Order: sequence, then structure tokens, then C-alpha cells
Amino acid sequence: MRWWDIAPVLELEHDLFPEDAWSAGMFWSELAHARGPQATRRYVVAETPDGRIVGYAGLAAAGDLADVQTIAAARDQWGTGLGARLLTDLLRAATAFECAEVLLEVRVDNTRAQKLYERFGFEPIGFRRGYYQPGNVDALVMRLTDPAQARTESSESNG
Repeated sequence: MRWWDIAPVLELEHDLFPEDAWSAGMFWSELAHARGPQATRRYVVAETPDGRIVGYAGLAAAGDLADVQTIAAARDQWGTGLGARLLTDLLRAATAFECAEVLLEVRVDNTRAQKLYERFGFEPIGFRRGYYQPGNVDALVMRLTDPAQARTESSESNG
């Protein structure tokens, strides 16, 4: 993801997450840590052949721990495998950052995303009550150990 992707990503963000969408400032802040030799973030976008952004994802790394910050696919891309491709890219980045574990939070009512994460080997480890505001929706916290191995297993099972 580059700075010029922020406006179209925000459109998608507000469509998919109307109650708790990230602001432009949040994306700018994350991208500030995604370049150069001291980078601790990985942000990517997925585009159609005509250049329309249909997905994006981001990961933050600190020491041997990575955290999936965001992952989203346009509604017309659901069921196409785009979410799995984005997650695979993030797990490759976690491996490159030499992270031993990857954490994420997912809305308790987002079963589609939970199933994707489970396919990759993420396991539930707890809840964060009222994490998503202003809707006061709980987050399920999930953890993946050994992201390099999980990525390999998922790609083998997806053919």
C-alpha cells in the first residue's frame, strides 16, 4: 500500500466497517512504519486488472510477535479466495520479520473471517469485551504459532 491508495482504501473501509472504520490518519501512521530498513509494518492492496482496489491488509511486528492490524475484501470478492491470498501475504511478512507468533482480533459476529483464520491454524485464546466501538462489540482474540508452517499447510489444503 502506498499513500495514493489511502483514499480508495478508505472508501472500502467505510463500506465494510461503517461503525468502526479506520481514519486516514490511522492508515498514514501505519504506512510511516512500512518502509525502509527499520520497517515494522507490511501493508498491501489487491487490485483488479482495471486498477480498482478490492482488498487490503496490514501487519505490525514487534520482536517475535506479529499482529494482523486489518484485512478486508470487497463484498463482490467474497468467496474468491482473496482473503486467503491477503492473509498468506501477511504470514509471509511475519516470517520475514522473524515472528514466532501472530495475533489478531476479529469481531465475534464475523464468522466468515473466523473460519478463514481457523483454516490457517489460528486458535481462539480469549476475548476483548467492547473492543469494537462505538457498537460495543466484543473481539475474539486468536493466535497462530509458527506462521511459516501454517502458510504452507493452508496453501497445500487449498490446492
